[in-house]
Amino acid sequence: MAKDERPAYEQVKGWIRQHIASGEWKPGDVVPSEASLMERFAISRMTANRALRELATEGLVTRVQGSGTRVAELHRISSQLVIRDIHEEVAERGHVHSTRVITVAQEKAGSEVAEALGLRKGARVFHTVLVHLENGVPIQYEDRYVNPQAAPGYLDTDFGSTSPTLHLLQHAPLTEASYSIEACLPSAEEAKALDIRASEPCLAMMRRTVSGANVASIARQIYPGTRYSFNGQFQA
Repeated sequence: MAKDERPAYEQVKGWIRQHIASGEWKPGDVVPSEASLMERFAISRMTANRALRELATEGLVTRVQGSGTRVAELHRISSQLVIRDIHEEVAERGHVHSTRVITVAQEKAGSEVAEALGLRKGARVFHTVLVHLENGVPIQYEDRYVNPQAAPGYLDTDFGSTSPTLHLLQHAPLTEASYSIEACLPSAEEAKALDIRASEPCLAMMRRTVSGANVASIARQIYPGTRYSFNGQFQA
């Protein structure tokens, strides 16, 4: 077996990496102390300290005074979606936003809507269907249900000047949100409202917002694929 020619501190780092990579040492597990490493590898405290210090810098371990060294928790990469008012978004591009109102109504919740909003079937809900335009061109079809407990004045909104998102941000402060985005073909109604062919690919965002103890709203937003793109940030 060939002799390991690496510096002693690199040998120690390699040994610790191997235990972490194999899964034998899991996030939060204690890593051998400097004294243990000195004995195992017949090295000085300075060498043991350098190995652990460099592993900490690389993010593989964490060192806390008085608690020793532990395998670092795994970093999660998450998409950060900013909830924005579409009027503001269009204005930032130097364009004019306008809204075409299709439906503003109070309805009884069907089973699917009731479950999503955390209400009983048949409970009162607010329903709006709007088309948002940029310089007169439709860019979003928005079908939204709102929980009256979260935003009791929702239906009184002038949706020609105030978007549903802005109203909810002002009256039902956001505490949590979830969303999914997928490719789809528009329904006949959506295609007609967006002035596109039924065969034109679209992006569909399904979004659910929570305000305090209440689910505030659920929305299905359809964007023509050739007219809109989503932007976000990724953070570790």
